[in-house]
Amino acid sequence: MDRVVGRLLPIAVVVVLTFTGRRCAAGDTTITLGILYNDENTMLETAFKSSVDVAKAKIAAGGVKLDVVSKIVPLYDSFETQHFVCEMLTNGVSGVFGPSAGDTAPIVQSICDYKEIPHIQTRWDINQKRGSCQINLYPHPSTLAEAFIDLITALNWQSFTIIYENNDSLMQITNILKSPPTTHPIRIRQLSPGPNYRKELREIKDSGETKILLDCSFNILSDVLFQAQQVGLMGSEHNFIIASLDMHTLDLDSFKYSGTNITGMRLVRPLDNEFRNIVSQWTDNMSPLEPDDKVVIPETIQLESALIYDAVQLFTTTIYNLSKEFEISEMPTPCNSSLSWKHGFTLINHMKMAKDFKGLTGKIKFDQEGFRTDIELELVDLTQNGLRVTGTWNAKTGINVSTGIVSETTTVGQEFDLRNMSFIVITALTQPYGMVKLSSNTLEGNDRYEGFGIDLIKELSEMSGFNYTFIIQEDSNSGYKDEKTKKWSGMIGEVIDGVIIDHRADLAVADITITRQREHDVDFTSPFMNLGISILYKKSTKSSPSLFSFLAPFSSFVWLWVITAYCGVSVLLFIMARISPYEWTNPYPCIEEPEYLENQFSLSNAFWFTIGSLMQQGSDIAPIAVSTRLVAGIWWFFTLIMVSSYTANLAAFLTVESVTEPFKNVEDLVNNQNVIKYGLKQKGSTEEYFKESTNPTYKKIYNTVQNNPPLYMANNEMGVDTVLREDYAFFMESTSIEYVVERNCRLAQVGGLLDNKGYGIVMKKNASFRNVLSANILRLQEKGRLTALKNKWWKEKRGGGACQDTENTEASELSMKNVGGVFIVLCSGVGVAAILAALEMFWTLWKTTSKEKVSFKSEFKDELKFIAKCRGSTKPARKKQNSSADNSKATGSNQYINNSDRHYGYES
Repeated sequence: MDRVVGRLLPIAVVVVLTFTGRRCAAGDTTITLGILYNDENTMLETAFKSSVDVAKAKIAAGGVKLDVVSKIVPLYDSFETQHFVCEMLTNGVSGVFGPSAGDTAPIVQSICDYKEIPHIQTRWDINQKRGSCQINLYPHPSTLAEAFIDLITALNWQSFTIIYENNDSLMQITNILKSPPTTHPIRIRQLSPGPNYRKELREIKDSGETKILLDCSFNILSDVLFQAQQVGLMGSEHNFIIASLDMHTLDLDSFKYSGTNITGMRLVRPLDNEFRNIVSQWTDNMSPLEPDDKVVIPETIQLESALIYDAVQLFTTTIYNLSKEFEISEMPTPCNSSLSWKHGFTLINHMKMAKDFKGLTGKIKFDQEGFRTDIELELVDLTQNGLRVTGTWNAKTGINVSTGIVSETTTVGQEFDLRNMSFIVITALTQPYGMVKLSSNTLEGNDRYEGFGIDLIKELSEMSGFNYTFIIQEDSNSGYKDEKTKKWSGMIGEVIDGVIIDHRADLAVADITITRQREHDVDFTSPFMNLGISILYKKSTKSSPSLFSFLAPFSSFVWLWVITAYCGVSVLLFIMARISPYEWTNPYPCIEEPEYLENQFSLSNAFWFTIGSLMQQGSDIAPIAVSTRLVAGIWWFFTLIMVSSYTANLAAFLTVESVTEPFKNVEDLVNNQNVIKYGLKQKGSTEEYFKESTNPTYKKIYNTVQNNPPLYMANNEMGVDTVLREDYAFFMESTSIEYVVERNCRLAQVGGLLDNKGYGIVMKKNASFRNVLSANILRLQEKGRLTALKNKWWKEKRGGGACQDTENTEASELSMKNVGGVFIVLCSGVGVAAILAALEMFWTLWKTTSKEKVSFKSEFKDELKFIAKCRGSTKPARKKQNSSADNSKATGSNQYINNSDRHYGYES
């Protein structure tokens, strides 16, 4: 009995087909099919039942009937398997199918050889033998090895690694190694017992090998691929050939965006219409354990299920054909007897001679040794849209390419996706690009960090599908090239060198500026942020407003024209009122024929009317004539517009304070004769810019800082502190300045940008994934996600927006500094009016005393006494001293006239 190693191979099912041929009374032949299966492989059972149903319909017309007997047997128990086989032989076994894997297959084959019972197998078997009473529909290992050799040659693989699982796989590998020798090395690595295969996979990754032939059982294939992805062995530069003929049934969605070239072969053709029609009928025979709504999908049919279907068809068809030539009788062949079945080898030989039989696995034909031959395999590779058929292989013509096999030379210029690749991303704890997350809980891994750079990598990961792990650059150094050693320091140096402790740095993200010198040794993505160098300085102080700032809404020229318009309209109104007859009215309406007419628009009244309109207070004088009313209306419209404009602009001029700036741009700063010191960060892109610049001003800045080392700052934080403590200006990148001034209201950016540049993600030179990352950064920019992330970390998180609250979000209260001039004008006007009133009083008293020949001093005293009383609204009129008694007894009418004459200034 042959011993089969490889106990780790999973067992799908053990199938035993029991045939009991007995001639019925009516002359019919009944074939009883017995099956031993494992309940875990329901698809194999479904294929068997479906094939039996089809066979019944085909052979029923010839008088052959089918019965089925089934049992569940243990997988690795040889004794129990032997017991079941012997039990069936006692009842007349005429053929055995299976088992498909495990240690039980050799004992079944031994029993069948001894009893001459046909043994039909559908499994991969490295120990297939000729001359025995067995037939195997699975391609011979040597044939498969020949196919893989042709594929490797077509792909132009020279140096590659073979990963195998056990000794059975190693025997097939031996056939590959016997192929024409090559001067390039071929490495061989065996997987550990599992289920953890990461150690071997990581060793392969560290070796730098990118071409891998993976030969392992189907049940662990998915785990091996997934763990290869975890250790970074599934990059765009990697190429895989999968030896399993069931690769097409795997869920490969996790790998199809990685850019990895995964190539395989299959014997079934799920896209063939005949294949799909046959498989679509299997749903009715599915296990009761399956959901009612589940259907059989052709793409999920494994090779063994298709082979068991073909095996039943081949076996029953051969029985049916032989029954036409001679009578096939049943015969019990117990294991403890020397009896054997006389038709066994005849049946096997007829099956091996089949020529035109075509099944789900294509043309079924056997060579003179009984091994399957003339097979045709489909070549498939994995794309972003799923599996793609790229050609075929057969032993006569070799590889036949239909749509082009992806090789190393054809991937140049191809846009890779990064789905499921693994990157080590190095960053620095520089606000706001990378920061330790503030949390009361203990955080691990990537969850420990937050910031703009952290979110950017997360966004790119969600778009491209790669995995990532953050590590920290302790000194926060972006990278500086030593002129002597030509070595890079900082994060750029770590990416170039590639190794950080036990990790490999694939990407670097932080405030790393794209410069010509850096691009010579590393690659950058498209800029995710544009910026320039500017000046950080203390916020400028505000000067006190002028006392006469209320005059600011209008210029001096406008004020001059307003005064001119006021005087001109007043004089014009006086002249037009004297011209128009409608402005001369009767002062005494009771007298129909007055001796004189009165005009209300004297020169003083005209000026009073216009000033009352200008101040929007009005007066008791109103124009009567159409002409004067038109002038008044036009003047009112003018005052409406001017007063509204003045009022609208007054609030802004009273609340806004002018700013006093010690310098406005870099030229003012450099030429301030060392009143204000300035400096920059040492060993950074800003220093490199001033060093390489040909601008005389920028060259002077570099020379000044070079000659005065204390002006250098080790980092931006030190520069900000120095600006706050001293009279010091710090040259800094504008994005960092924006972040600082959002949180420190004492600081501000002075002047514009001195240059234009950008931040990019660093990677090794000629990295294959650069285009994908750059394209996705542009997509984020188009969608506004980069702007949203910047607003989040600059203006919202970690104290952002603090200085916006201190701006003039609402009107500020006005102090005496703002409106003091108005009070001065008021006091001045009142003072001038008081002086005029006094002058009017003195002038009237002087005229009266001169005319009446009385003492000015006595009249002045009497007037002061009257004023000092502060009561009474009437005052007796002054009488002439030479007036007679008769005059005092005059009639009321004459007295009225005299009073009226005195009131209006006319003589009677």
